[in-house]
Amino acid sequence: MRFDVVVIGGGLAGMVCAIGLAEQGKRCAVVSSGQSALYFSSGSLDLLAQLPDGTPVDAPLAALPELVRQAPRHPYSLIGAERVAPLSDQAAQLLQRCGLNLQGSNERNHLRITPLGTRRATWLSPQAIGELPWESVAVIGIEGFLDFQPQLAADSLMQALGVRTEVNWLHLPALDRLRNNPSEFRAVNIARVLDLPENRMPMADELRRLAGDAEAIFLPACLGLEEDAPLLALQAAVGKPVRLLPTLPPSVLGMRLHQALRRRLQQLGGVFMPGDSVLRADIDAGRVTGLYTRNHGDIPLQAQQVVLASGSFFSNGLAADFDGVREPVFGLDVDSQADRADWSRSDLFAPQPYLQFGVRTDGRLRALRHGEALTNLYAIGAVTGGYDPLRQGCGAGVSLIGALHVAQQIAAEEERP
Repeated sequence: MRFDVVVIGGGLAGMVCAIGLAEQGKRCAVVSSGQSALYFSSGSLDLLAQLPDGTPVDAPLAALPELVRQAPRHPYSLIGAERVAPLSDQAAQLLQRCGLNLQGSNERNHLRITPLGTRRATWLSPQAIGELPWESVAVIGIEGFLDFQPQLAADSLMQALGVRTEVNWLHLPALDRLRNNPSEFRAVNIARVLDLPENRMPMADELRRLAGDAEAIFLPACLGLEEDAPLLALQAAVGKPVRLLPTLPPSVLGMRLHQALRRRLQQLGGVFMPGDSVLRADIDAGRVTGLYTRNHGDIPLQAQQVVLASGSFFSNGLAADFDGVREPVFGLDVDSQADRADWSRSDLFAPQPYLQFGVRTDGRLRALRHGEALTNLYAIGAVTGGYDPLRQGCGAGVSLIGALHVAQQIAAEEERP
């Protein structure tokens, strides 16, 4: 099976890279081993929220020179700070072409409300998640839904921001069947019920009653599995702003993001291979010549270019053994600590060193093997090292910007004689 590009990994980095290439006419295949990490995300995308020394960042682009000084192996540093701004603009435009209605700017982070009622700096977020311009809000949970606790969010909003809050619980007979089975009473299943047009007016009537005089309503993100239309229609029926707060995984907002990317890829003629994984590769004269997957057995996938976007430990893109950390498909060079005792810190809230482990690349993001770049293998996203996605608040940005940087490198490579 021959393609122009094979992308290993169906998360944010892999999908965006494949879409960027497909938009340029490349025939792409994405091999996805399982559920995307986007299913566990809030749906918001970070660019840069904090420097490695702990300094908070309000303006990500202005902070890039200092980031390069502090972290020369950070993917932004390797790509080049001057390229991050145009690539981030292109990323926002690509997401818009995927049908995603996101708010935010790369010039300045905005603050989104978290499920605990705190505010967190971010780059792009769904329109349903925004800042807090109101003095009074009603935080309304769903009766029997344990993955969101409205009292916690309300208390934080009141104590930290001085917002007047009221807590209530929504009960709808339409949810009784799910409620009777706790294993099914999850955000995704609830959204499938609440998105039905026949449930909109009963829900709106109940929300108006529960909200009272509050200026706005906060709900758990159990609405709008496919698009914004159900939320917009509900908001119009209620007559007040309605905002969503992310819940425990699986995340409706994260799933919507992944589904939008998958639809766009397939509209462009890309091939998506779910439930498959690359087990090994043929490498000859510094090039990847064939990929062997679980589902295709001895039939290799062949491509001019290969992109590794297999994720970190969570997605098995990296493997931790007693002998160290390794990349399991190609045997690539990995940045890590030799002593296992240095991999983590006993303080759960301290920066964890293992989060910066990952595949070593050059400035073009070509993966290194035995110190040499494989000429047609690139590595992007969480499988790469040199940054802490949690502490630095840059995981999504690294994935998006790296994906489009590599798409440009591949396009330029194809244009060379």
